Amino acid sequence: MTDMTDMTNKANKTTALVTGANKGIGYEVAAGLARTGMTVLLGSRDRIRGQEAAARLRAEGGDVRPVVLDVTDPATIDAAAATLTRLDVLVNNAGIAGPMGDPPSAMSPRTVREVFETNVVGVLMVTNAMLPLLRRSPAARIVNVSSGVGSLAHHTDPGHYMSALPPSATYPVSKTALNSLTVQYAKELREDGILVNAAAPGACATDLTKDLPYQVTRTAADGAAVIIRLATLGPDGPTGGFYDDAGIVPW
Repeated sequence: MTDMTDMTNKANKTTALVTGANKGIGYEVAAGLARTGMTVLLGSRDRIRGQEAAARLRAEGGDVRPVVLDVTDPATIDAAAATLTRLDVLVNNAGIAGPMGDPPSAMSPRTVREVFETNVVGVLMVTNAMLPLLRRSPAARIVNVSSGVGSLAHHTDPGHYMSALPPSATYPVSKTALNSLTVQYAKELREDGILVNAAAPGACATDLTKDLPYQVTRTAADGAAVIIRLATLGPDGPTGGFYDDAGIVPW
């Protein structure tokens, strides 16, 4: 009887998938969602790194399981989706920066495509593969991990520090596109009751920011907080928005 009860409890347990979660902000999101009592599927391109990260979180008491998932590889996406029977939360965290110092006029189309393949097309492929499961959830949530540098308002405001950042055709442009994709998914999935939002975790001390010409003191856990909040919104929560710690980020 106990075994049957345990099986039922596990089948009814809220389940989350976090892509790019073997390190950095994704890892902290996985840790935070696990602490809420969710089963967390820790997505990672590298099988060994994913297993090691999941083992660390299990040692802390979390129900965390590694999943091999490369957001640019349809085969791994489909394989991951095929193993799941339930999914309530999808956090599209995996992303790459690409070259940060070259202006659009000096950027190769190939490089731009590589960044978009992960940061935009990868989000679309993973989301579409998981939608059949999310549509069966009583309270599905999708969080796309964007960035404040995706805000056109920031870049065009002379009073905002981002207006003085070097021009780039890779990371900032991909995050602006991701914001737009977030809005379009929110429109499509509103009637399904699926809340879809973009999060700006801020510049955190991770591999993504290690080459910046200044010290970043904000931690990955700090950045994960807004993502976790959006992933655990109540039924009256917002959809189609862009948020950071302080609230709404202008598009």
